[in-house]
Amino acid sequence: MMKRQLASFAAAWLLLCGTALAGDTKVSSPDGRIVADIHGEKSQLTWSLTFDGAQVLNASEIGINGALKNMKAGKTATTGAYTTTTLSNGKFTVEFKIGNNAVGYRIKTTSRKALKIANETAEFNFAADYDAFVPYVNDNRSGERYCYSFESYYDEQPLSKMFADSLAINPLAVRLPKGKLAVVLDASVVDYPGMFLTKHGAHGLKAAFAPFPLAEVNNGHARLNLIPTQRADYIAEVDSRTIMPWRIVALTDNDAQLLASTIAKDFGPACQLSDTSWIRPGKVAWDWWNNTNLTGVDFKAGMNTDTYKYYIDFAQRNHLEYIIIDEGWSTEESLTENLNREIDLDVLLPYAKERGVGIILWSSWRNSAKDTEQVFKYYADRGVAGFKVDFFDRDDQRVMRSAWQIADCAARNHLLLDFHGFRPTGIQYAYPNIVNFEGVKGLENAKWEPRVGNGPMHDQPRYDVQIPYLRMLVGPLDYTPGAMVNATRDFFFGNNNNPMSQGTRAHQVAMYILYDAPLQMLADSPSKYMKEQETTDFIAQIPTVFDETVGLDGQLGEYAVIAKRKGSKWYVAAMTNWNARDLIIDLSMLSPGNHRAVLFADGFNADRDATDYKRTTATVSKGQRLSVHLAPGGGWTAIIE
Repeated sequence: MMKRQLASFAAAWLLLCGTALAGDTKVSSPDGRIVADIHGEKSQLTWSLTFDGAQVLNASEIGINGALKNMKAGKTATTGAYTTTTLSNGKFTVEFKIGNNAVGYRIKTTSRKALKIANETAEFNFAADYDAFVPYVNDNRSGERYCYSFESYYDEQPLSKMFADSLAINPLAVRLPKGKLAVVLDASVVDYPGMFLTKHGAHGLKAAFAPFPLAEVNNGHARLNLIPTQRADYIAEVDSRTIMPWRIVALTDNDAQLLASTIAKDFGPACQLSDTSWIRPGKVAWDWWNNTNLTGVDFKAGMNTDTYKYYIDFAQRNHLEYIIIDEGWSTEESLTENLNREIDLDVLLPYAKERGVGIILWSSWRNSAKDTEQVFKYYADRGVAGFKVDFFDRDDQRVMRSAWQIADCAARNHLLLDFHGFRPTGIQYAYPNIVNFEGVKGLENAKWEPRVGNGPMHDQPRYDVQIPYLRMLVGPLDYTPGAMVNATRDFFFGNNNNPMSQGTRAHQVAMYILYDAPLQMLADSPSKYMKEQETTDFIAQIPTVFDETVGLDGQLGEYAVIAKRKGSKWYVAAMTNWNARDLIIDLSMLSPGNHRAVLFADGFNADRDATDYKRTTATVSKGQRLSVHLAPGGGWTAIIE
């Protein structure tokens, strides 16, 4: 009798414990340093996070359509570099994926029928009032809250001081104790709105999403945007087949670890293309930034056939793979009708082909989204290499679906794509023919940068050494470097027709290695590059894709040092903010033996004349520690073979 009573009591106790703890689970990274505590209470799902035993996130809610109730924990497994676990309540599944440098989760529905998502809750309640790098939304298109180009400088402020009424884009960085860093971002956003971030509680963040658009009008700059005038009471419509996005917190011991991060790829969607051999990265002679300013020619420079033949000749001579014909070759309403008569593509396309140069054409998103199949096939058949698609300026579900459709159609027609007004969302892994994205405060901003007091309003060199850690974390960036007129802080001024850059010549050159950009621009005029042929020759030999990347040294907002390998050659670059700096660069990544290095460095007087540089050669060896001096706003580059 007693044995039966004890057995019954034990069974009841196990049942009670199983019910209470069914939705609770603790998951660690493979190295054990990152631990996520997940609590599937009856009314909501929360999680918290520790790193090396220190609290990073307090309890933070995960929810969809109000809440995730009665979640039951599933199996946990470690495969390769990640530990995974799932929780489910029959209607929704939450998948966690934890690596040694990041933890992410995503919510998926089990419904085979279309399900409207009224809202999603994603909280990141940090354990203390840490300092943050916040990229606020500003310059909304036609005043619409969720229409934005995804270009933001970083406000550096405590989490508690964030502006409560403002949206921020991601990635957003939070400085943890002992020099560690947490970065909040999303990934694999392909059929769902992107994640904005807002202030939440005492020192937390909360996600916000653009509602689905129901009506739109042509508006914005030159009426190139499609601006929603009515939005739905839901953010997305999904089913069990929808690729759902990840909510991620990346964690690092030191900032330089982010310079070679593969987080975006690790959490990205699978490639949709069976053949990628036709995708040809390369460098581009670009017209827009330099306003087609040419000198020493016997024709009127501008948007005309003679000018673009000149750009093609320049590209051929300097081994550049492409030119871009930017805004102005087509109309605001069509890519096939009433085209600019001064630009004859029937002449330019065969002329470029004979010289081994591809032509990429500019388009607005709303024009690319109209008659995409017919227009893309028409231009692909004529020999166009790709399209620079501009003025997305949104990431609601309609735009994300459209971007996928455009990418798919372009891939079937072997067209490259460069997306502007759009940030990398993971779609580049599904469609690697999307070779670049803007979504960055790039060199174009120098054209209209105002002066305040003794210098420019914005500290561009500081931003230049923030984006390798944050913006570049999610994908390549169309910064469009290559200014040949370079200025110190007291000399710089914005000039639309004859622009210059903040910082030194060597700072600009270093960008060709530091910044990921499979389609990399030479933004300045061919005339200026020919006058600075030594610089041009150095830039021209730098690849745009690499086989290996190593983050050597750096601190967010202060400086960055990176090494990239292509074949047997190493390309090493360093950049600083407006502070001059002496660095020691460790060459341990080299193979044994002596190597020839070509160095491009700040000149002795670069602090007074930012165009001053020195190009030298040296012999270096594995493990050598090079002493490098960077001028204010300076840079340094080495090509080692």
